[in-house]
Amino acid sequence: MRKTVFIFAALVIAILALFQLSTYSIIARDTSIETVIAIIAVIFFVIGIVINKRVLHKKKNATQEINYQKIAELGLSKREYEVLCQIAIGLSNKEIADKLFVSESTIKTHVSNILVKLDAKRRTHAIQIAKELQIIPL
Repeated sequence: MRKTVFIFAALVIAILALFQLSTYSIIARDTSIETVIAIIAVIFFVIGIVINKRVLHKKKNATQEINYQKIAELGLSKREYEVLCQIAIGLSNKEIADKLFVSESTIKTHVSNILVKLDAKRRTHAIQIAKELQIIPL
């Protein structure tokens, strides 16, 4: 986070310096305003390309390995694990029940069992724990 703040602060300072330099060159009648605007546009274009390459084209983790041994240690059944994965996607109990062709009360039971086995108080906390234990895909 500090690195990002430092980079943007340096970028803002460089842009302000460029604007001040262009102001002095216009006042001194060394260059025309069109030339200064073109130079600033080119600099912003280059900065945009650099930021695009660094931010958008980062290599992503190929695949995360699921820790099946940890799933067995926790005592999660296959169906509970399916429900946990559906919760991680963000589905409600009703949506999970429709998708897995079971009743909503069955899903509520599975969710309760998951919360107990993961020692979580809420669904979001259970997902956080599951990600830390690497038992669900990110």
